[in-house]
Amino acid sequence: MDRTCRAEQAIAQSTVVVGYTRYLKLIEDLTAGKELLASGMRQETERCRAALARARGGETVALISSGDPGIYGMAGLAIELAATEAPSVPVEIIAGVSAANATAARLGAALMLDFATISLSDLLVPWETIRARLEAVAAADLVVALYNPRSKKRVKQLEEAATIFRRHRPETTPVGVGTAVGTAEERVILTDLAHFLEVDIAMRSVVLIGNRTSRCLGGWFITPRGYQL
Repeated sequence: MDRTCRAEQAIAQSTVVVGYTRYLKLIEDLTAGKELLASGMRQETERCRAALARARGGETVALISSGDPGIYGMAGLAIELAATEAPSVPVEIIAGVSAANATAARLGAALMLDFATISLSDLLVPWETIRARLEAVAAADLVVALYNPRSKKRVKQLEEAATIFRRHRPETTPVGVGTAVGTAEERVILTDLAHFLEVDIAMRSVVLIGNRTSRCLGGWFITPRGYQL
């Protein structure tokens, strides 16, 4: 798992570490001797409140998020709750390595030019809004990183996203799928727009769809920035 030095230092300086159970397991090498407050999925608000409560009590608290806390992570929620429930608690947001960055690096250089990130989860955002964003990004010829692309109960969203992008881009457009990148369960596959739905894609996957200039070069997924060679 890719981690920044600053994030590791912050965890080392903390006395209490709060996070989703899976994420705490990923940093077990950093948390020996610390108090751990773990909880399951969809308990983000409870985790933030627990972290703020311990911080109000004088503890130095590390609230662990996925990848980068400001990209589909906990940073926004923590700031919102702190503003209303714990305005005296100092909050620091520490950058991490997002799933899109980690996946792009394993595949090559897919994000070298303008790109967007879109989550296909409609738990917090209506699907109509997500669909409109997909249409806009596809029409704008932006490389896109799709987060939360598919789950056991939610498969139609990714199929609809594929249909949208196929209207705007050749089916030979490179598509990379990274699952659990940086862990022992990592899987990285390079395919194309015509065939990527055949790949095993789940909630821990990120799907990178290239733009019209993206191509495969020596087994790498690259989006040229426009340098004259």
